[in-house]
Amino acid sequence: MYKSAAITFLFLTFVSSPSVIAQGPPDPAVQMAAQRAAMQVLAGMDGVWRGPAWTILPSGEKHSITQTERIGPFLDGTVKVLEGRGYDPDGKVTFNAFGTISFNPATRIYTLHAHAMGNVGDFVITPTADGYVWEIPAGPMTIRYTATIKGNDFKEVGDRIQAGKEPVRFFEMTLKRVGDTKWPAEGAVPQK
Repeated sequence: MYKSAAITFLFLTFVSSPSVIAQGPPDPAVQMAAQRAAMQVLAGMDGVWRGPAWTILPSGEKHSITQTERIGPFLDGTVKVLEGRGYDPDGKVTFNAFGTISFNPATRIYTLHAHAMGNVGDFVITPTADGYVWEIPAGPMTIRYTATIKGNDFKEVGDRIQAGKEPVRFFEMTLKRVGDTKWPAEGAVPQK
């Protein structure tokens, strides 16, 4: 009991010390400026995209679709919002995903928060000179997505990576920019 009380006293002394109190929470303006600056490396993603894509189904069959993406900045440019839709030749949506990309100035890590086909997860996404890379741990293997964005061309591939084996490509999309978008910032509910 005395040990517990001593630990509680030390904790309260630390958290109420003048230096901790003086620090206070981070300045939101500084935080948001850092986030906006960090998100600029991904500005090439913004817009409306469309093109062919394919994936290898668990059955081994190659499934081809028309993939669309709409991507735009949100919360004053501090977050990027993405929606992907895959259409069969008859126009039926057979793939739908939604995600956000954010940057944490304290850790200097970009995070992709993704929802797709009943799955949800948070993944580290790393900007590259001409796109990004993100990975999903999957037991003994890793699923790696690598994107290249150059002007009006957006290509992303998915590979299964397993130690000691050659990567296995199971996904590819090759999109063209078809326009700009004000989504998701436009269309907010007005005050009145």
